[in-house]
Amino acid sequence: MFRGIAQLNLDNKGRLAVPARYRDTLIERCAGHLVTTADADRCVLIYPLPDWETIQQKLEGYSNLDPRVRELQRRLIGFAVDVEMDSAGRVLIAPALREFAQLEKRIVLVGQGKKFELWNKDNWEQLIERSSGFGAAGLPPELEGFSL
Repeated sequence: MFRGIAQLNLDNKGRLAVPARYRDTLIERCAGHLVTTADADRCVLIYPLPDWETIQQKLEGYSNLDPRVRELQRRLIGFAVDVEMDSAGRVLIAPALREFAQLEKRIVLVGQGKKFELWNKDNWEQLIERSSGFGAAGLPPELEGFSL
């Protein structure tokens, strides 16, 4: 559903102008109702509300007796913010999320199928530089046999 990279700027109020190519899909899919949250990689995840609700239900279904599950629940659910695209197609990114992901003026929006990742431009460029190959570890087992 969402793919590609867009280099954007946050405005002075911390709003992201959703690229026009995604707006109609977001209006159709979720009437512009989105959820933003923090990812362990220090980026902001942006989900259409229906997709997020499925994820949150699954997360809440896991036992929080395991500290790893609690950590994931705290991060994803604890940072989650309901947002709505305004009439100009803008979305406000909460100050806590902007701080968490070190979002400044220059940002990168990366389509990831059912969600977007929102990155600090410098962090994104460093990530791409570091991940130019899989190194000595090779491909993860889940990708064995995958071809393009």
